[in-house]
Amino acid sequence: MKMLASHAAQGIGGRLLGPDVEFDGASFDTRSIEQGQLFVPIVAERNGHEFIGQAYDAGAALHLTSQADEFRKDHTSIEVADTARALMDLAAFARTQSSSRVVGVTGSVGKTSTKDLIGAACSAQLRTTANERSFNNEQGLPVTILNAPDDTEALILEMGMRGFGQITALCEVARPEIGVVTTVGYSHTELVGGIEGVAQAKRELVEALPKSGTAVLNADDDRVAAMARHTGASVLTFGTTGDVRISKLVLDELARPSFTIDTPWGSASVQLAVSGAHMAMNAAAAIAVAGSLGVDLDAAVAALDGAEVSGMRMEVTRLASGAVIINDAYNANPTSMGAALDAIVAMDATRRFAVLGEMAELDEPGEGHREVARRAEALGVQLISTGTDLYGVRQAENPVAALGELGDGDVVLVKASRSAGLERIVTELIDG
Repeated sequence: MKMLASHAAQGIGGRLLGPDVEFDGASFDTRSIEQGQLFVPIVAERNGHEFIGQAYDAGAALHLTSQADEFRKDHTSIEVADTARALMDLAAFARTQSSSRVVGVTGSVGKTSTKDLIGAACSAQLRTTANERSFNNEQGLPVTILNAPDDTEALILEMGMRGFGQITALCEVARPEIGVVTTVGYSHTELVGGIEGVAQAKRELVEALPKSGTAVLNADDDRVAAMARHTGASVLTFGTTGDVRISKLVLDELARPSFTIDTPWGSASVQLAVSGAHMAMNAAAAIAVAGSLGVDLDAAVAALDGAEVSGMRMEVTRLASGAVIINDAYNANPTSMGAALDAIVAMDATRRFAVLGEMAELDEPGEGHREVARRAEALGVQLISTGTDLYGVRQAENPVAALGELGDGDVVLVKASRSAGLERIVTELIDG
């Protein structure tokens, strides 16, 4: 979004220092800042003010500042009390200047993939912007709003949760009119006292919707469906039951779903290029949102046909040997682990392996990991644990060596919480 520095300063109660300039968008990372953007130095483990010079070398037009710095004399800045808070305030101000229709997406499982599929379905007929990767927190969400082109018609914003009140704070900035909740599962339970706390925290999205808005809720998840009682907005449900219904679901040799979708706007056949039966649920949510925004059903379905999702989410690579590697290493909890295990079991394979790392931030980590181990055993999947003994099996010091020689008919799932960094194992397998 293009804006004058003076306008921005007035909107957030900051003080303009230096000549007035126009900027287009914002970044808090000098490695990705683009020409003409606002640089926002975040004070965390490192003081972002140290990188102001690098930001200007990369093309920044101005910067926020919360303390004296050597660049004030040479560059325009907006002085604020706290740069992180000012970033949120500036995005909220920009939101008041925009006519974009905003969709908020949250859930314990599938929110990033659902965000990606919503973006694909809506872009069939609307100028659509969605946050990159998992830019779903107090830094990523406001940057997404500020970087949206001025002609954006649909703005799709993923909203993460790491405690009570976080989604409320994001909604105060984004003011979504459509809110999507995918699932309530055992994710971040340590932070909110268990799964009922997760439901309460996720519910903040539908509670924030205006009466003129729409809550898009998973009819197959009882905790999500119950959120209908906590919103003044209209409710549209999706799943194997509900307003947007999946039926006749089949999976191909790579567990890519094909199914029929019945909606208030008609019926259609859907075929996805991403793996996992759970992706059909994500696609149903995307179709529900697109329909709510007036996108033609056939156009939305056609856009989903070749849609891709963000990296490290059921990302399939076939090796020269014929083995299939599933990189789902971006995040993990018991619910998503179960969905990923089900996906590889549905694939055409003779041997199935799961290289699993730690699932972080669980209120009962021992039981959560053992539950996944029991499920893997019941499904006939060989579990290789790395970096943790919580699964109840001996850790593999070298997971790639533990897999042995892989060939045609072998499927390997690699999955853990982000902190485990298991994408390195995927890289080693692919590079050979």
